[in-house]
Amino acid sequence: MPITLASVIIDAADVETESSFWHQLLGGSLARTPTHHFVQAPGLPVIVIQSAPGHIAPNWPDGTPQQMHLDFNVGDLATADRTAVEAGADRLRPTDEITPPPRTGSCVYASPAGHPFCLRSA
Repeated sequence: MPITLASVIIDAADVETESSFWHQLLGGSLARTPTHHFVQAPGLPVIVIQSAPGHIAPNWPDGTPQQMHLDFNVGDLATADRTAVEAGADRLRPTDEITPPPRTGSCVYASPAGHPFCLRSA
């Protein structure tokens, strides 16, 4: 029997802000219950943002360690960077603007709840 990834669960003190961020970044649909929001984006497992009132954001890489890390492949790093920042991500590395063409490599970001993720050139 194969095992497949059905969902990724992300804790957040502010479920609305965190789920809105992932929905803006990934697209797809967003469904809500009082304690869980579900982002279903094409080609991905369900991203579930669950209410965690005492959640403390990681301060990776120099402080509180990360609890999880997501990597996303993108066709155009500059466009994906713009989308992430406009949706509310904080750019962690590199902290400067994305390099001019060919815009390759990767960047590390934090979601509004502080969860690190990478955008990588596919």
